[in-house]
This record gives sequence, C-alpha cells and structure tokens, in this order.
Amino acid sequence: MLRASFRGTFTNQRLVSLREASSLSAARERRAPIDVHPEVEDALAAGKPVVALESTIITHGMPYPTSLQMAQSVERIVRSTGSIPATIAVIGGRIKIGLHPAELERLADQHSTPTAVKLSRRDIATAIALKKDGGTTCCSTLIFAALAGIKVFATGGLGGVHRGGENTMDVSADLHELTRCPVGLVSAGVKSILDIRRTLEYLETLGVPVVSYAETNDFPAFYSGRSGLESPWRVNDPRTAAHILHTHWQLGMSNGALFAVPIPAEYEAVGSALQEAVEQAVRESEEQNISNLGKAVTPWLLNRVGELTQGKSLASNVALIENTALVGGQIAVEYAKLAGDRYDQDQCYPMPGIREKPDELHSASDVTSSGTTDDLKGQPLPNASLIVVGCAAVDITSQPLMDSDLGHQSTSPGKVSISLGGVGRNIAEAAHRVLSSYGSEFLATILLVSPVGNDSFGRLLSEETRMLGMRTDGLVPVHGGRSPVCSLLLERSGGLRAGVADMDLVRDMDGHMTREFILAHKPKLLTVDGNLSPDTLKVVVSEFFLFVHIHDFIKRAADNTSKFSEPTSVVKSASILPAIADNLDQLAWAPIAFVSPNLLELAHVYQQAQLLDLTSHDQWWQVLDGLGLGSKFRTDLDLLSRRYASNHDTSRGNLAFLVEKGVAQMAINLLPFFRHLVIKCGDLGVIVVMRFTGDDAAESSWSTESTHHHRRCVVSHSSTSGDIVVLQHFPAMRLSSDALVNTTGAGDSLVGALLAVLVQSPKAFHSPINLQRAIDIAQHAALLSLQSPLAVSPLLSSLHEQFSH
Repeated sequence: MLRASFRGTFTNQRLVSLREASSLSAARERRAPIDVHPEVEDALAAGKPVVALESTIITHGMPYPTSLQMAQSVERIVRSTGSIPATIAVIGGRIKIGLHPAELERLADQHSTPTAVKLSRRDIATAIALKKDGGTTCCSTLIFAALAGIKVFATGGLGGVHRGGENTMDVSADLHELTRCPVGLVSAGVKSILDIRRTLEYLETLGVPVVSYAETNDFPAFYSGRSGLESPWRVNDPRTAAHILHTHWQLGMSNGALFAVPIPAEYEAVGSALQEAVEQAVRESEEQNISNLGKAVTPWLLNRVGELTQGKSLASNVALIENTALVGGQIAVEYAKLAGDRYDQDQCYPMPGIREKPDELHSASDVTSSGTTDDLKGQPLPNASLIVVGCAAVDITSQPLMDSDLGHQSTSPGKVSISLGGVGRNIAEAAHRVLSSYGSEFLATILLVSPVGNDSFGRLLSEETRMLGMRTDGLVPVHGGRSPVCSLLLERSGGLRAGVADMDLVRDMDGHMTREFILAHKPKLLTVDGNLSPDTLKVVVSEFFLFVHIHDFIKRAADNTSKFSEPTSVVKSASILPAIADNLDQLAWAPIAFVSPNLLELAHVYQQAQLLDLTSHDQWWQVLDGLGLGSKFRTDLDLLSRRYASNHDTSRGNLAFLVEKGVAQMAINLLPFFRHLVIKCGDLGVIVVMRFTGDDAAESSWSTESTHHHRRCVVSHSSTSGDIVVLQHFPAMRLSSDALVNTTGAGDSLVGALLAVLVQSPKAFHSPINLQRAIDIAQHAALLSLQSPLAVSPLLSSLHEQFSH
C-alpha cells in the first residue's frame, strides 16, 4: 500500500510492482484461461462481499435434479445475506469464477452429459489442457478463491484423513491447501466417513486454525453437531469470525482457517441413524476394495449412505450446505466492512481500475467477460462492425473525505485512484461488454481507434485494454506524444467538482489515418469523439454519414455504415456542426444518424447552429416544412408536458420543461441535421426525438402508430412528405442516493449499450417495442456504472442475459 502523497505520475517500475501484487492480474497477464462472472467482477472491484462455492458437490455429490436445486438454493441464500455467490468450476477448459445459469445446469445434469471430472490441485492443468468440464473440490476451490481475492468459502464437509490413513497415507489435499490459501472455509466439520480425530491432529500439525462456530467447543461430525471431539477455539458471531480472517491479513499470514458449523438442530435426531449407515458403508468399501479407488471413494460412500438411509442423508446434506452458505455470507459481509474501514482509513493510490481489496489489489483488467479476443488466438481478426474513434485516456481521480476540506490552498485527506477512461474508450468498453454477452460471433467486432503516447501511460492503456478482452490494433502509438490524461476532482458523494484534461494528442489526431481504418473495415457503425479537431471531423463526415451521441458523432454511409458521436463537454458538443455545414449541399437528408446530448448540450448545439446560419439554409427549411407539424402536434406535446416525469416519484415534477424550456422545439429544429436524438435528462429520464423518411418511414412500425399519452409518446405523420416524427419520454430508473458511487462513465455506458444494441439489431429504433428495449438496456447500463467505482461497470457483460429472460 502506498502512503506517501501522490506527486507526479507513476513510474513504469512502480506500475509493474503494483500489478505484481495481484495474483489474478499476474495470471491474466500470462493469459491464463480464467473467466470471472461480471457480477463477481463488479463485487471484487467495489469491495462488496463475495462467497466462493465449490462445484464437486454439484457434479459428484448429489443426484440430478437435486444437485441443481441445491446449487440454486445455496446461491439464493448467499444473496439473502447481502453477499455475491461465486460458484467455481472448470467448463470447456476455462476456469469459471461465478457461473451463469446455463453453466450451472450444464454441470448439474451429469446424466445427460456425464463429462465433468473431479478436480483437485493435481488435476487442474491437465483438465484445462484437454478442454474438460470439472467440478472443483475444496482443494481447487480454495486455490481459485485465493487467486481472485475471495476471503470466504462455504461448503458441506472438508476432506481429511481417511480411516486407516496412518497406513494408506490417504489424506485429502484439502488440508494442505488450507496452509497455502488465506481463505476462511465454512463447513459442517469434516465428512463423517473420515477419521475425524486424526484429521484434527493433522490440522494442528499444519498450523490451520480450527474454530467451532457454535455455542460450545464441540466439533461437528457432518450429520451430527457433536463428534465427541472439541475445537481449540469457538466463536458464535460473524463479526468475530471475520476479525480472525482480517487479522491474518494484517499479519501477512498465508494460511486459511476452518469454521466448523453444526448442522441445524432439527436434523440432529436422524444424525445417529445416518452415522450407522456411514459405518456400514465404510465396512462395505473395505470389503469390496472400494477404499483403494482414490478420489472415487468419497462419491461412492456418499451414494451408498444415501441408499442405506433411503434418501434421508440427502436431505441432511442439503440442509447443512444451505446452513454453511448462510453463515459464510454473514461472515463475508462483516469482512467487507472491516476491509472497507481499512480502505477508508488509509491513503492508497491504486492501479488503473483497481481498488484495494481485503488482501490484494484487483483491477478491472484482472477479469474478463465470458468472451475475449484470446478465444480467437491464431485466427485472423474479423472486420469490425463498430469503430469508435476517440479518446483513450488515463483518469486520475481525487475524492476528499469531507467536502469541507476542499477550497483550501493545501492538500486534503482523501482517496486518489487511477483508472482507464476517455469517452471513446469508455463507450468501446461498454459496447464490448454488452455485445460479448450476445455470443462468440460478436467477439472482436469492436475496434477502438485512438492515438496513445509512446510513454508509460500509453503502454498501460494498450495492456489494460487487451486484458479486458478487447482488440488493440486501433491504438496507434505516437512518438513523442503525451498520452491523454484526465485529472478529476470528485465531491464526497461522487459528483464531479472540477477537472483538468490533457487531450492534445486526440485533438491533433490525423483524420486521414481514421479514414484508412474506416475504409479497411467498412463498419456498420462509426462513433467519433467530440474531442477530435474540426478538420478531422470534416474528413470523416465527408466520407460517411454519422450517428451522433453529442459527445461523439456517428454517421451512416451510402453502404449502410453508421456513425456515432458523444460530446465530452458543452463547449465540444457543437464541434460537429462545421463539418455538417460543409456537407449540407451534397446531402438529401440529415448527415448524422443519431445524437445523444444532455439538456445543456442540446441548448448549446441549437444556439451554435443558429450562429452558423445552419437554420437559414434551404435544406433546413425544406426538411422542417416537409414535417408538416401543426396544431395537433402542439396540442399533443402540451398534454405530454403535464405528465409526471416519474411513475414512482412525483417530487421530480412534470414534463413541463419540454415546452417551457424549449427542449422539444430545439430537438425538432435539429432534425434536419440529426435524424434521431436521444436526449439525456438526468433524473428526469430520456427523451427520444426521431425522424423517419422514405423507405424507413414506410417500412417501420411507426407508420401504423399514433400518439399515445399513456406511453408518453407523440407521433406525427406528414401528409405531404410522408415523414414521421416521434417524440417519446422514458422515465429514469430509480437509484437511491446512497447507491451512487461515481458519475464519470454513466453517459458513456448508456451510449455504448445503445451501440451494442444497434450492432446486433440495426433497426432497433424502428418499432415501439424494440425502442423501449434499447432504451431500457441503455438506462440500465448507466445505472450500473453509477453504482460502480469503475467508469464502466463489469456488470454490463450480463445485461443481455438479464433482458433475455
């Protein structure tokens, strides 16, 4: 942890040393086949509690469908505590830290696809090399949990010394792993088929703390709360248990701890009967030489106990794992609080996308979504479907402990972090995360084109982008140039107070270089950052039609290429207008396909369009006249303005600002230049204003739609030109003030998600249903990033999964 004041930039040596502090980051740098579920990734980045869960109990411990029902139930129980479940397994030769529902079902249904193997430490590399599916035992789950920085692991029973182990040397690898992995293992003791006494003695020899999580020191015996043996220590609350693990971290100890949780009291009555069945099963295994079958012994014994007890042991198995999941979740929550207190009390300066975790540093690049460009290794990269031209920057963010500390001519205590940023890069990452969840055919379809300096920040940008699973062939090193850097000062609440941006390299970007990328790929969508110079924008607009998001601009070409633009400030929001002015005479319709300003940017663009006389151009008059907007449109707009901005919160007022502040009028007057406007109104929601002409008007579903005030939608059909104008309001999604973490990437996430939807479905705006879905996904993406310490939340990788159900 760095405690000195943050002065200047990191040296390359310091960047390397910090990254080496993260085991997972180091593994990812070596391109280890590790996928972290986006929800788990987000939790790790934000310091939220996470509980690791094993998968051998799913693949080999219980019959289907009980195995699946148990796994789903355990994950629900972990969530009920406020923790995030991370079921760990190997699927298709890739380590999965956190499973999607389909992956959970694939592992559980071993009757249909009996392919999963049982994985201990010795099996991991071979199973991965052979592209196998595998259920992780306590041993391998401990390894991967420690690798990811997960501090708590809940399971049923720990392995140990087998009966007769003093002669056979049959000792589970689980025990040794507890000496290597700083993870708290929560279980119902050790499996009752084992030699519990010798297991406890061996744990003492290994130096592993054994703690009964109970009112007494009794060590549980799996099916029973008492084995006749005692633990050297006991606790009976999650805070104290978490404190034990936290103390390990403080002292730099590398071992874990065993928390032995007795089975719920209502299952005690059948415990003795179940133990008799265990003894009989052990005798049979010895008589039939089953005991010599190595790792196959335990599944055989558990299955035989189930047969002898007519399923009663299965019910107890489920109960005890559900109980340990509950306790594990509670301990994880308390550990996260202790770790959070530590973080708040220290001044630390994490690496890009990194926030310090309970025992090591983790970055956004530690983990990837389910699909990465590594999966295409050895294959030529496909042409990009979406090109994002713009700024890739390093963000340095400062946040005081108290807002009252600001304003003095001195340093203030607080947090300083470094992360990847830049409007273009944020949009590209957001689009990549959303698109990658649609399937492997969308891998590597997003190309970020941006200049980077030949300096440590430039190398950092390239490496971290690659480690996110994104392609980097569009990052162009500029010798002697300074990589873009943005220094932001946030308020304690996460809002932006002030900032300084060094973006000269982006502003001086060669427009002809951009043109070569576009001509080579012929993308469906093209996004251009408003940081670019007017000359660069003119080159792009002269070649292609744009799709604009007022921080960046996107254009649709004659060959159906679209372009997207997202302005980065009010001043830059109108930078596209000179390029539009130079091309109006040659264009029969609006040159920019989409634009997405906020309310301030909308007003600025409109004012600048007037100053440049664009609203006096013959083309502008012809388009406005052809819309045929009359008294009915004004009446419908007036009725819409009386509706509340939110369906749930009347304190936000109504939509009167549409008329009173001229928002609707300005948007309509800009339709000759921008075909579709997606106007971001903060907590007042999103307003979409669209114009459909020609075949688009005739073929879209809007041709049969009319004004519908309940849906907050005004539709106008021109009787002369056939044009259709649509104005629709979408209420903001609810976010409590205490859930807000930062606002720096929310707008970029909204745009990136919209782009991903348009790549997957180019006519997403052509019907009310598809438009609603697109805006829902985009708003949800913004909401997730508002709640993440990273500019773009890793949870965007699961948006498609959420909206497909």
